[in-house]
Amino acid sequence: MNKIFKYVCRYKALVLIPTVFMLANIILDMINPLLIKDLVDKVIIGKDFSLLLTISISLLVITLSRAIMGYFKEYLFDVMGTKVNRDLKLDLFNHIQSLNFKYFDNMNTGELMSRIGEDVDNIWRTLSFGLRLFIENAIYFVFASIALFYLNWKLALACISIMIPIAFIAMKLEKLEVETYDKISDQNAELNTTAQENIAGVRLVKAFSREKHEILKFLDMNKHNYNLNMNQSKILSKYFPPIEFLTNISIVIMIALGGYLVIKGEITIGVLVAFNGYIWNVIWPVRMLGWLTNLLAQNKASYKKIMKILNTKPEIVSDKNCLCDHSIQGKISFNNVSFQYNDTLILKNITLDIPSGSTIALMGTTGSGKSSLVNLIGRYYDVCSGEILVDDINIKNFDISSLRKSISIVPQDTFLFSDSILENIRFGKKNASLEEIETACNLSCVLDFINDLPDKFQTIVGERGLGLSGGQKQRLSIARALVGNSPILILDDSTSALDMETEFQLLKNLNNHKKHCTTFIIAHRISAVKNADLIVFMDNGEIIEKGTHTELLSLKGKYYEIYCEQFKDFESLTDNDSNEKEVI
Repeated sequence: MNKIFKYVCRYKALVLIPTVFMLANIILDMINPLLIKDLVDKVIIGKDFSLLLTISISLLVITLSRAIMGYFKEYLFDVMGTKVNRDLKLDLFNHIQSLNFKYFDNMNTGELMSRIGEDVDNIWRTLSFGLRLFIENAIYFVFASIALFYLNWKLALACISIMIPIAFIAMKLEKLEVETYDKISDQNAELNTTAQENIAGVRLVKAFSREKHEILKFLDMNKHNYNLNMNQSKILSKYFPPIEFLTNISIVIMIALGGYLVIKGEITIGVLVAFNGYIWNVIWPVRMLGWLTNLLAQNKASYKKIMKILNTKPEIVSDKNCLCDHSIQGKISFNNVSFQYNDTLILKNITLDIPSGSTIALMGTTGSGKSSLVNLIGRYYDVCSGEILVDDINIKNFDISSLRKSISIVPQDTFLFSDSILENIRFGKKNASLEEIETACNLSCVLDFINDLPDKFQTIVGERGLGLSGGQKQRLSIARALVGNSPILILDDSTSALDMETEFQLLKNLNNHKKHCTTFIIAHRISAVKNADLIVFMDNGEIIEKGTHTELLSLKGKYYEIYCEQFKDFESLTDNDSNEKEVI
């Protein structure tokens, strides 16, 4: 818990001030039974009515003081817990943002949402309420026990000794509860993941009429979650009654033994009444020990989950003496680059020299390593051998943030935020002017579509671009990439949903763009790559062909085969036209 207490230490005043109020509150509460003792012994039995007003005013002042201090104590402790909750969520989110692609390849969204939401809230409840109550009850127990021994050590010893077994019960309860909440936390993450995936993919579920299957799947997981919570309830029901029983026995002992001591004259009735007031200040902390143990068990399980994320270090980080302000021109070199992922060799000895401002096209079968190759440029993954140079400088010598700001990428999976079209495009450059945005939209052939919308750039896009066609989403993503005017542009199969005419116009716009950046185009259509300065054909992680469109056709290799496959209908049509002319 050391890391959590570091957050608490940020707000020393919000810990110190309410703690002072808490101690003052407890001390005043300890005075009450003594005043009641004097009220019984001296006023009611001793008939000294001159003390009645003094004792009554004292009790009233103590009650009002405790109410005022209690308010500030509760409020300030809650403020402290809320601030820690805010800081922990922010730091956890920031840390998640710093982690590499590989971490998210093996982590689902629902689990991360559970950690940021439910688990952080468990810690907040513990800090703002549970931990404070635990400390307060511990102080109450100590002060009240001292007062009980002061009043009569025999009666105090008899009442408190019966509560010793409760400590052993609480220790056993805490161990079982931590194990149970650990399982509940994992199951909640799975449940959240299933719900999130089904809600996000509800159209696919309905399209395949799989509602019943998904409901049954969720029902099964929910039943498992129910069983875990029932198991937790059984643990509480097993250990709480003994705690209640033992604390009630102490009341019976106090009444029986206390009454006997009054009859013998060892204590007065006022002492017994005061003893009753103090014994409840011992009983309530002990009774709440089970509930607090339950809360602390939740906190411990959540803390382990959160720390597992916070202790995960990003594998790809910037060097201490990295270049931060280098103006990248866009020259890129791959020198014998190999890349391995999960013990599988994805890329094998790739060597390429790409001049600044040129356009390189990557083609190949699915899984040949095209996307992996461009992902290495921004260090989303690191090479396992060889090196990548940008402007003749190893990319590992650049500050990662600076390097990535010099790269605009349109990934295969087109993602749009639930925001306006304007803000989605401005994501590529936060301070982009409307003129820059319109220029980018014009280049990506999406400006006319936006202007036809009722709210134009202020039109709200649904989750992940809901309501837009695949081609519209791709063109908006390209506009987002272009608005940054980065020296390196990567289009990862980003025109696949466009018709041939729109694709031709878009690529023509990019070629004629006055700021001609180094452009990577990953595509499966010859029409998208034929005008590139260099076309690279990949297969099984290796470059098997490279050259211009004309050079690759003359090789009559893989590229030529695809060309023939894609244009065979056109060639057939041309042959038929020629035959008809000959007949005529």
